[in-house]
Amino acid sequence: MPFARLASATTPTCHIGLGLAAVGRPGYINLGRDEDLGEDRSVDALRGRTHELLDAAYAQGVRYFDAARSYGRSEEFLADWLKSRPGLDDIVVGSKWGYTYTAGWSTDAETHEVKDHGLATYERQRAETDALLGDRLDLYQIHSVTPDSPALGDKELHARLAEAAAQGLTVGFSTSGPAQGEAIRAALAVTVDGEPLFRTVQSTYNVLETSAGAALAEAHDAGLTVIVKEGMANGRLAGPHAPDVLREIAGRTGLGCDAVALAVVLRQPWAGVVLSGAATTAQLASNLHAAVVDLDDEQLDRLAALAEDPHAYWQRRGQLPWH
Repeated sequence: MPFARLASATTPTCHIGLGLAAVGRPGYINLGRDEDLGEDRSVDALRGRTHELLDAAYAQGVRYFDAARSYGRSEEFLADWLKSRPGLDDIVVGSKWGYTYTAGWSTDAETHEVKDHGLATYERQRAETDALLGDRLDLYQIHSVTPDSPALGDKELHARLAEAAAQGLTVGFSTSGPAQGEAIRAALAVTVDGEPLFRTVQSTYNVLETSAGAALAEAHDAGLTVIVKEGMANGRLAGPHAPDVLREIAGRTGLGCDAVALAVVLRQPWAGVVLSGAATTAQLASNLHAAVVDLDDEQLDRLAALAEDPHAYWQRRGQLPWH
């Protein structure tokens, strides 16, 4: 498991990763992104921004970096950065397949990505990822598995993924939607020749959406590395948009709402890596303070009370505009 590299890391931030969803393409659903990125969203501008973030993250102890085929040019930007720093052998690189980016570098495209978990999509996107990241890729995840995903029952796909695993690639999956727990448990039951197929799970978990917690604990107990995405609820937990309770507690800590929100996730005993989705180096620095936030039981109880019904949470997420 490449994540053993993180186990040997000693920096306070080694369990915080950097996800590239917000900077690999000009449009995304994070709140406040208009201010974060400004008007210049050319390929060169976002490439430069991504490299700046990667440099800052590595310098501050981050060792896991997460991309996807559907995050615009995120794999390309990450690959360019890795090629210019060939000596970095203490990091873990993950990507995902299953969505195809279709926005054509536009923020107002009618469709930004198309989901397909079929074998043909896997083979096409695996070749595309391999052409960019090659042997630097450590983890390849099925993107956004839901209980009805055909990937859960496709034996031919499982066999191909098992072949990749036998050649040294770690195979994982991510989840989304109000039934994440069901999807996680279904994926845990997938085996090839009697052996579990998946070694990692990446799920949405934050103070507003905690429904996957029990299933993620089960995955951890089964030996999977748990990666948490959307710990900031696509910007809903950032300062300008944060609930009053979160703002009050953040004020007491002297740190940002983002650091407090991510600290709650880091406290979960099953959380192996918690992703920052920062779009600026200032946001990244603030996110990384999560590693030193100290919360008492009363504060944790008040934050836990913010949890929403998962169906309501995902309905609201689905209504967020692409900025």
